[in-house]
Amino acid sequence: MFTDLPEAELRAYLSFQSDPADFDEFWRTTLAEAREFDLAVTVDPVATGLTAVEVFDLSFAGFGGQTVRAWLKVPAGTHRPLPTVVQFVGYGGGRGHALENLLWSTAGYAHLIMDTRGQGSSWSVGATADDAITGPAVPGVMTRGIESPQTYYYRRVFTDAVRAVEAARALDLIDSTRLAVIGGSQGGGIALAASALVPDLAAVVAYVPFLCDFPRATVITDNDPYKEIGRYLAVHRGSAARVHETLSYFDGVNFAKRATAPARFSAALMDSTCPPSTVFGAYNNYAGPKEITVWPYNGHEGGGIEDDALALAALQDLLG
Repeated sequence: MFTDLPEAELRAYLSFQSDPADFDEFWRTTLAEAREFDLAVTVDPVATGLTAVEVFDLSFAGFGGQTVRAWLKVPAGTHRPLPTVVQFVGYGGGRGHALENLLWSTAGYAHLIMDTRGQGSSWSVGATADDAITGPAVPGVMTRGIESPQTYYYRRVFTDAVRAVEAARALDLIDSTRLAVIGGSQGGGIALAASALVPDLAAVVAYVPFLCDFPRATVITDNDPYKEIGRYLAVHRGSAARVHETLSYFDGVNFAKRATAPARFSAALMDSTCPPSTVFGAYNNYAGPKEITVWPYNGHEGGGIEDDALALAALQDLLG
């Protein structure tokens, strides 16, 4: 069934998320601290048996200089800079197996798939630890360090995302002027953060993005991962104001108003994991050129392969 507002109301919906006065300074300082560490990019070929795609095990220094892993996949025999897709993955997943996720490289793009620190145990294997574990977090990572923006888990993840784009741009095979960020669910939320923190992207794609409109998301659904925050606040009864202040520094709504790259969103009207109003909270705030596809009869899977097909067509226009 529909989980939220009618589509006409969604298109007019405005989030009540606050905009911290020091939001921009917080992120400027965070990224400056990360850049004190050398990127330390390494690229090692992986034997896969594939003939049309070359796969590389890539690493770079993310938040705190910690090593973050990624796959780099490129069309075999490439000798010129390529348009590039940097992808972030959904909640609980990691970068996966070297043979997975071949769409973008077979379509002619360089494709970097960032591992998500401390994840990769639920549905797709990961290879990056989170060395800065802080605070209670059961069963996932939504409350890890949530009492302060300085310690919150997604400060590290969003910094990793920016560094992933910088690592890609450090490679000769990458055309740094034709680079898009993409992701679904958590990956879509990370892509929205990158869209604001990396100002010169060519495109942004966010399928049914997570990490958006926390004031509404934490009270409108009983589904994880948002419900992890609800369960935390049910126990830490005096922490609601402090927790929501922390979350305001990591909300896709606040990143969206600072983003200018052309963007594609999707939302699903039967999505109880990322309710469509939370997606529209970010979409309606997005400052750059934008389009959204609404899937009336779908849940959190959104448009599935149809979302990929629409993104492929969009990036062919935007990246060439």
